[in-house]
Amino acid sequence: MSAAPAERPEDDQSLRGAADQIMERLPGYRVEIIGGQILLSPSPDGAHARALTGLMVPFLMAGLHSEAEVLQGVGLWLQKGREDYAVPDLAVVDADFEDHHVENNCYDPIAFRLVLEVTSSNYQTDLRTKVTAYANSNLPVYVIVDRKHNRLHVLTDPVADDYDTHRIHAPGELVTLPESIGAEVTLDVTAVLAAAQRKQEPKQD
Repeated sequence: MSAAPAERPEDDQSLRGAADQIMERLPGYRVEIIGGQILLSPSPDGAHARALTGLMVPFLMAGLHSEAEVLQGVGLWLQKGREDYAVPDLAVVDADFEDHHVENNCYDPIAFRLVLEVTSSNYQTDLRTKVTAYANSNLPVYVIVDRKHNRLHVLTDPVADDYDTHRIHAPGELVTLPESIGAEVTLDVTAVLAAAQRKQEPKQD
């Protein structure tokens, strides 16, 4: 899910404290701290939620619910930034991920095999900001359901601030994700993107 930046707090207030206050004032919003900046994401629309539900199916059918877990909205403690954390839309994590708790309901990146985002209004957050953040944290596979451009991105081989391999897939393709996630998972790009698109509202007479 994409996000919009919020105001930076006063110097004498921690980012975490400011983020907690925002969550209290705006229930339902997702709050993240990336690159020393607080990012806000509104509640997802129905198509966003439908896409995530559909995406879980191939992961679960591949057996990734036994020796791993497939989770929505689990906190990820980022490697750069004293208080940085993200909440990816979907993640494949090791079965013992709870042994890697850091703080703020977030877990060490070492327990994450894959993270996935479905873009919303501010899609550049997922396509740029989070690419850098996830690569910095050495997350091996990053998948983006790009609703803006109707594409599926698969990024692998993190190197410094980016991924060495970035493949973009169009409708009509079948994409098999790296076996490093623990199983063979193939995504139907057409089905994934169709589920993520909002249905057109009927025209008013």
